Amino acid sequence: MPLIEVRNLRHVYNAGTPHAVPAVDGISLTIERGEFVAVVGGNGSGKSTLAKHFNALLVPTEGEVRVDGLDTRDRNAVWEIRQRVGMVFQNPDNQLVATVVEEDVAFGPENLGLPPEEIAARVAAALTAVDMLPHRRAEPHLLSGGQKQRVAIAGILAMRPQCLVLDEATTMLDPQGRREVLESVQRLNQAGVTVILITHSMDEAVLADRVIALHQGRISLEGPPARIFDRAGELEAIGLGLPLVPALARTLREDGLPLRDGILFAEHLVDAVAALAAAGRGRADGVH
Repeated sequence: MPLIEVRNLRHVYNAGTPHAVPAVDGISLTIERGEFVAVVGGNGSGKSTLAKHFNALLVPTEGEVRVDGLDTRDRNAVWEIRQRVGMVFQNPDNQLVATVVEEDVAFGPENLGLPPEEIAARVAAALTAVDMLPHRRAEPHLLSGGQKQRVAIAGILAMRPQCLVLDEATTMLDPQGRREVLESVQRLNQAGVTVILITHSMDEAVLADRVIALHQGRISLEGPPARIFDRAGELEAIGLGLPLVPALARTLREDGLPLRDGILFAEHLVDAVAALAAAGRGRADGVH
């Protein structure tokens, strides 16, 4: 069974009123356990609305969403769904509730009524997972934006979710903070946590196993990053650009350099260019 199943999902804000706004229009998809999925799209594409369906913050206007087999429309299942799928939002300051880091991370497990020794173990494990254990007694307001967001992630991890949804969680961070959060997310995924990254940053999307591109509430493109980012024309048609490295590789191809498709990372581009340069030198040496 997939962890998340979405079938013909349609969501309309203010449904049945003159102010009705359709946001998601007939989306079907599955999220497998342990996957790292990036959902991209422009403003108004429906990606944040879709994200809120993954842990029943919203329920379908039409269609259905199931999390580990539980129907998000079943109000008796909401607590179980939210223990399976945790969400991290854009502004870290809006997610921290305590004046000490370890107390903030302990907030969720305390509300589960767990014994103190279990709470302490979960807090230590969660802070270790995001590399924030040395700051366990720090005051959150003294931390950097990236550190605050990692504490917010730790608070979700302490609830032992199967899936972590990050809804534009790096948007308000500087480059260093963004790198810290993404490195933590990658480690968590490698440890078996399912990750759904909602982002407008195509450079972040290259880290995923699968990219889902939304446009006007529908899935426009879906597949592995290497395949999606070789379809520049289709991305441009829905208002999306290429990540930096694929864009540079495309420019070099247009200038006549015979680079292979599917280059996503800087080190791979450097290796490919170096290999072509070495081959060129070899041919030149053979001529002389």
